Amino acid sequence: MPKYVIERGIPGAGNISPADLKSISQKSNQVLSELGPGIQWVQSYVTDDKIYCIYIASDKETVLEHAKKGGFPADSVSEVHRIIDPTTAE
Repeated sequence: MPKYVIERGIPGAGNISPADLKSISQKSNQVLSELGPGIQWVQSYVTDDKIYCIYIASDKETVLEHAKKGGFPADSVSEVHRIIDPTTAE
């Protein structure tokens, strides 16, 4: 299945408390279970004012449906075409 990067603009995201991050994660997991096996959350990166999430999903529409049902912003959803890392240079 394709992999996606989701950019979520959330002012003050870097200051979200651990308890609130737990609650957000629980909500995300609840919506994922409702949507079924066509979508998987891999991980997220929290910065000052954004959260960048990595998802594996059957299509972009499923990612957007997760955002809608969870009440999460999805300012940008981009399909990953290639993954590179330091070993790519070898």
